[in-house]
Amino acid sequence: MCTGGCAKCLGTALLSLSTIAFLCNILLFFPGGKEIGNINRLSQEVWFFGGILGSGFMMLFPANMFLDLKNNDCCGCCGIKSCGKRFAMFSSIIFAAIGLLGAGYSFIISVTAIRKGPKCLMDNDEWGYPFHNGDYLSDKSLWSKCREPENVISWNLNLFSILLVIAVIQIVLCAIQVVNGLLGTVCGNCCGKYGRI
Repeated sequence: MCTGGCAKCLGTALLSLSTIAFLCNILLFFPGGKEIGNINRLSQEVWFFGGILGSGFMMLFPANMFLDLKNNDCCGCCGIKSCGKRFAMFSSIIFAAIGLLGAGYSFIISVTAIRKGPKCLMDNDEWGYPFHNGDYLSDKSLWSKCREPENVISWNLNLFSILLVIAVIQIVLCAIQVVNGLLGTVCGNCCGKYGRI
């Protein structure tokens, strides 16, 4: 497959994943699937917008760049055929780095949120974080420490886990594009008969 065609596939995948990440982060504002009256009762990590900013918005830049890369020759380059395409492939490495930063941010937020657990109404009638260092992950009996909102633990755990998996996939896809971009920059167009990327 040509380097430009590979980039287009990566861009399509990144665009789909960023949409899912965006939606997951929106759902986190409704703990347990219900509207919460006081926004101060939401987990702190929800407000860091890992899925909206990191895996969502920041991923739109590389995704759109990769989608258009096959047809982009950067207006040519001093009249030298394919020089513009090589520059376009090189610039895709920079956009892939932006994607890596965004996915890395989302990954860190998700890991922190899973380890910390959700904010909820505890047995002492105060809102806080009853879990320590992810202890609730291996001991489901601790889940009773959260009285409200109902099902908030599984809700947060599932959504942040999805965001974590999405971030890992995005990191892998952006890393593939770094290699693909290097190949397109160094080797030029694909080795096909017509030399298209």
